[in-house]
Amino acid sequence: MNALTGHAVTSPGAHQRDGLPAAPGAASDTYVDPAPGYDHNDPGEEDNSVIYRSRVLLGLEDIAEGARLWRLAVSLGWLDIRLQFRGSTVGPLWLTLGTAVMIGAMGTIYGRLFHLVLRDYLPYLSISMILWQVGIAGVTQDACTCFTSAAASIRSMRLPFSLQAFRTLVRNAVLFSYNIVVPIAVYAIFGILPGLVALLALPGLLIWAVNAFALCLLFGSVGARYRDIPPIIASALQVAFYVTPIMWSVHQLGSRGRWLILNPFYSLLEIVRGPLTGNAPSLTIWVMALSISVSLWLISLLVFSRSRARLAFWI
Repeated sequence: MNALTGHAVTSPGAHQRDGLPAAPGAASDTYVDPAPGYDHNDPGEEDNSVIYRSRVLLGLEDIAEGARLWRLAVSLGWLDIRLQFRGSTVGPLWLTLGTAVMIGAMGTIYGRLFHLVLRDYLPYLSISMILWQVGIAGVTQDACTCFTSAAASIRSMRLPFSLQAFRTLVRNAVLFSYNIVVPIAVYAIFGILPGLVALLALPGLLIWAVNAFALCLLFGSVGARYRDIPPIIASALQVAFYVTPIMWSVHQLGSRGRWLILNPFYSLLEIVRGPLTGNAPSLTIWVMALSISVSLWLISLLVFSRSRARLAFWI
C-alpha cells in the first residue's frame, strides 16, 4: 500500500505471473523501475567485454597459426621477389646497382653543397638512406597494401591473415639484404670499421622486425577498409624524411638537436644506425624506441582483432 496515493504497489509482471492479463489502466498502480531495462545482476552487462576479449584471443591465435606456417611465408615472400624481376637478366641485383648509383650521386652532390668531407659523409648517408628507404619507409608503405595485394589468395583459400604479414616481412627482409651490400662496400672502400659496438644493432633490427609485423597488421587492416590510407601514409613519410636526420646530421642542429627525441622516427632509426656508425645509442633513445614499439603493438593487436572478421569482405 502506498502511503501517499493509497494504491497497492505491485512488481512488474505480477498479473502475468498469476496467469491473468494486465488490467486496463493498471499502469498507475504498478511500480516502475527508475532505471528500466537495467539489471545489476544481469550477466549480459559483461557480454561486450567478453566478446572483445574473444576477439583479441582469436587475433592472437591467427598470429600463432601464421607463425607455424613460416615456411610458406618464406616461399611466398621469395616468390614475390622473383615475380618482380621476372624476365630480367640481372634480377634482384638491380636493387643493389640502383642503390649504389643513387648513393654515389647523392653523396657527391650533397657533400659539395654542405661542404662536407666525402670520407665522413658518404658512409653516413649510405647507411641512413638504406635504413630509411627499406627498413622504415618501404616497410610502412608495403604494410598499407599487405592484405589488398594478396586479395586473390585470401579469397581462394582459408589461411590465417597474419600469414600475409609474415609474407610482407620476408619480402622486405630480402630487399634489405640486397641493399645493405652498398653501405658495406662504402665502409670497405674508406676502411671504416664500427667495432664491437656494431653488435648493438642486432637487438635494434629485432625490434624493427617486430614493429614491421605490427605495422602490417595495423595499416594492412586500416588500408583494406579505407583505400585512401596508402597515399596519405606516403605523403606523411615524405615529410618525415626531411625532418629526420638522414641527409643531415644531428650535430648540425647544435643545442636544438635535443628536440629530435620527440620525432619517433629518429629514435627507431638511431637504435640501428648508431651502432653501425660506431656510436652507442643513449638510454633515452632506447627507452623512447621501446615505448613506441610497445604502443604500436598494442594498437595493432586491437585494430587487427576488431577488423579481422571483416577483412575478407573489405578486400
